[in-house]
Amino acid sequence: MKAPAKHIRPDAVLVQAVIAGALSFAHLHDLADAAGQDGWKAWAYPVSVDLLLVAAWRRLRTDGPSRLAWCWFLIALFASLGANIATAGFLNLANPPALLRLGIAGWPALAFLGGTLLAHSSGHETPAPPAPTAPAPEPEGEPVPAPPPAPEAEAVTANDDTPALPVATPAPAMPVPAALVDHARKVAEAHQARTGSPIDTDTLRVRLGVPPHLADAIAAQLA
Repeated sequence: MKAPAKHIRPDAVLVQAVIAGALSFAHLHDLADAAGQDGWKAWAYPVSVDLLLVAAWRRLRTDGPSRLAWCWFLIALFASLGANIATAGFLNLANPPALLRLGIAGWPALAFLGGTLLAHSSGHETPAPPAPTAPAPEPEGEPVPAPPPAPEAEAVTANDDTPALPVATPAPAMPVPAALVDHARKVAEAHQARTGSPIDTDTLRVRLGVPPHLADAIAAQLA
């Protein structure tokens, strides 16, 4: 079963756009031809201008407003509008001015630059990284009091007013049993006979197995 044929309805806006595009295309061709660009080159100029205008407008629609897209849109619009005005009798196309010839000759390089920038530049600007924030100041607590300075040691100086310290009296000798003294004397005599020298206090303490103070007391009695 065949699908019903779709009826093409004429759109007034589309028809108007086609007519305006054709007129602008013809004006650009006539201006390029008058400036010395004959043959296929005169037909290439309106194509270049219209394509740059469409590319800039599409960039504005898809990526949003940007300075790059607006700049090339206005350049292409100025070229198209200027050609329409120039062919309306404001310029002598039989003898065009040198400035017009210069603009027509330099347009291919300008259009190539604009098309390249529109095609290969990013539409979304990379946001700058946020600046590092300073660390929050630490809460101030109560000030810690400094430790008091250590008192300086007073120098002790001897003078006539300083009272004399009492002279320590020697402690009384510790009483030692007579039997222990006799035993210690025998040990001392044996040590002297063997070594030829009197026994010292440390050796006597080790031989007798007594504490140091008792060994001192025994050695004092043996002397």
